[in-house]
Amino acid sequence: MPQQDLKALQLEKLKKVVTLVYERVPHYRKKFEEAKVKPEDIKSLEDVVRLPFTTKEDLFVDYPYGLLAVPLEEVVRLHTSSGTTGKPKALFFTKKDIDAQAELIARNLVMTGTTRGDVLQNSMTYGLFTGALVMHYGAEKLGVLVIPAGPGNTERQIELMKTFGTTCFHMTPSYALYVASVILNKGLDPRRDLKLKRAYLGAEPYTEETRKKIEELLGIDVYNCYGLSEMGGPGVGFECVYKEGLHIWEDAFLVEIVNPETGDPVKEGEIGELVLTSLNREGMPLIRYRTRDLTFFFTEPCACGRTHRRISRILGRADDMFIVRGVNIFPQQIEAVLMGIKGVAQNYQIVLENYDEMIVKVEIDREFFDGRIERLLKLKEEIVEKLREAILVKPKVELLEPGTLPVSEGKAKRVIDKRTL
Repeated sequence: MPQQDLKALQLEKLKKVVTLVYERVPHYRKKFEEAKVKPEDIKSLEDVVRLPFTTKEDLFVDYPYGLLAVPLEEVVRLHTSSGTTGKPKALFFTKKDIDAQAELIARNLVMTGTTRGDVLQNSMTYGLFTGALVMHYGAEKLGVLVIPAGPGNTERQIELMKTFGTTCFHMTPSYALYVASVILNKGLDPRRDLKLKRAYLGAEPYTEETRKKIEELLGIDVYNCYGLSEMGGPGVGFECVYKEGLHIWEDAFLVEIVNPETGDPVKEGEIGELVLTSLNREGMPLIRYRTRDLTFFFTEPCACGRTHRRISRILGRADDMFIVRGVNIFPQQIEAVLMGIKGVAQNYQIVLENYDEMIVKVEIDREFFDGRIERLLKLKEEIVEKLREAILVKPKVELLEPGTLPVSEGKAKRVIDKRTL
């Protein structure tokens, strides 16, 4: 769809959803009145900045049903967020909401080459988390055979891949790294012994270096999948085959990127906080929801020809950043360095001690534990120096054998901050 037509459609939907929440959600009516704005004031897409932001704190006002825009009898499903940053948020879906999100997933899968005849192993957590069920419904809508494996039991995951000819899988990047390491340690050749073609990874930020490592280990294409429960789950943004940013489906979401401190729009191409307005949801629409996820808009058209704008992979969360010795650091900066060093295995952990000391615990390939101390010392020195160059802080580094650190089957906990314990 041409951008001009897409914007006209967005404006039409924005007016409808603003009117809907104003008339049916007392919490939104109150916020709009405090901001001195009414639905009829929205005459262009640029007017969206007149509307107040929605934050996670708003979702706890009149908890749990305070933001419902339909009668409870029209709601057919409850999901919650993971609670990574606090109390889980409750999200409600009508039948139409579920169908709409499944439609987005189906688009995403087709965009990357998956279609009928493929076998998708869904290794996300089923249950309150949106990750597994939304992907499941979207893949089924497309006619794909879905294996609802859920996370964990890695031996069983691999056996399912072998037995049923899994062609693609959906899991967190940290778990995908672990599964890849187990496949290789079992002596399997993924290119010969499995039928894997592509993977869809999401639910936690990860770096380009991690993507390349998984692609090299398994001989597959890895696609970045973005979503959040507040916006319906996975499928909000997805990479096409060119893997140069994630297309946000702009007929379903109005996208802004703002300065996380001031809330003002940033210039096109600058990093800021992603803000989303749901344009299609009827059960629990959210207006200008502050995701806390940091990203930027790509300014060039995509080679695939799609007109829906692209954002960068999530660079981190505004509340993920930690400070050591006065320096702002994101875990993804450390991951990018580690995954680019030969000999580093798949798992790592950052421990922050009192007196602002940072310890990076790194699992390395088993071959390094051959009794030659000089090899270990040289590798350790390389890791320390490359980290210092990247984050401007010299950390302590501990080299560990594979399997030493806790294995993540869902969202990985990379940072242990003992300064706040």
